[in-house]
Amino acid sequence: MAKITLDNLAHSYLPNPTSEDDFALKELNHDWDDGAAYALLGASGCGKSTLLNIISGLLHPSQGRILFDGQDVTHAPTAERNIAQVFQFPVVYDTMTVQDNLAFPLRNRGRDEAYVAERVQEIAKMIGMEDMLKKKARGLTADAKQKISLGRGMVRKDVNALLFDEPLTVIDPHMKWELRTQLKKLHHDFGHTMIYVTHDQTEALTFADKVVVMYDGRVVQIGTPEELFERPEHTFVGYFIGSPGMNVLPAEVDGTTAKVGSQTIQLAGGYKPTSGKVEIGVRPEFAKLSQTEGLPVTVRRIEDVGRHKIIRASFEGHDINIIAGEDDRVSADMNHVSFDPAQVNVYVNDWRVAPDGAQSVGEAA
Repeated sequence: MAKITLDNLAHSYLPNPTSEDDFALKELNHDWDDGAAYALLGASGCGKSTLLNIISGLLHPSQGRILFDGQDVTHAPTAERNIAQVFQFPVVYDTMTVQDNLAFPLRNRGRDEAYVAERVQEIAKMIGMEDMLKKKARGLTADAKQKISLGRGMVRKDVNALLFDEPLTVIDPHMKWELRTQLKKLHHDFGHTMIYVTHDQTEALTFADKVVVMYDGRVVQIGTPEELFERPEHTFVGYFIGSPGMNVLPAEVDGTTAKVGSQTIQLAGGYKPTSGKVEIGVRPEFAKLSQTEGLPVTVRRIEDVGRHKIIRASFEGHDINIIAGEDDRVSADMNHVSFDPAQVNVYVNDWRVAPDGAQSVGEAA
């Protein structure tokens, strides 16, 4: 287990980068706690895998350092970092049995066969492959091979960190849930530092203690699932987390009110004068359809998804999503939407500002 420090870290795939736009990974300065479980979450191309490969030693950064427990490992080869990494697509030894694949990392480090056998049995049970231990990996399905990869990554107890790069891509949906549960149990039992790369918010939110949201090569917020939901520090976090994502509307903010189009809504706190691109953000869960209160909207359709209804509406050319309870009344004469003032966030140039006008801590991320 290790505390991982990213010190002035950045990376460009170009030989001579001249501007920030040339960097696939923009400057990062973060400490990730020893023994915590993190998820790197973001869209394809945001820098997640680049950062993971720098941590593992598969890629050397263009600038900055990476430290494990204060020791500079920036130029140390992967083997010296004492990490285990599981990739998006299965990497197995086809000519070996499932048992020998799982045992390989332990035998490679000289562990005695009694311990190897015990540990392999534990991992085989964890990944649901106890009855396949004697089978050769060749000829197994892609998801079975990926379970072997996961098992081989988890078989050692003494690693500094376990790194997962979208490891459940080829796994069937039911097994995804099972394996996520097992990964959580593994973390609880052994306290490994875990970093899990994914573009799937459900995977990230159910796996991690803290989610690291990345956008355009930079970390825009690190927080618990609750923090990401209630106080998105960047409009991308609000858009990417949640289904549907946060409603974002251009606004003019003045003190305790925001003018949205031709209408004015109330805010929970006062804001100093703002300039630049000013927007308000409010999640669909905190929007309410009514007959007379709030912004006049046109309801385009209602989607009943069982546990709740998603109401798709528009206001002066802007889409607004509203979530109503399954038993909430929705009728044709309900054509206004109001927002809970305490749940309305104000953004300037995509970053959340606090009610007194001071920049949120999220921008520093």
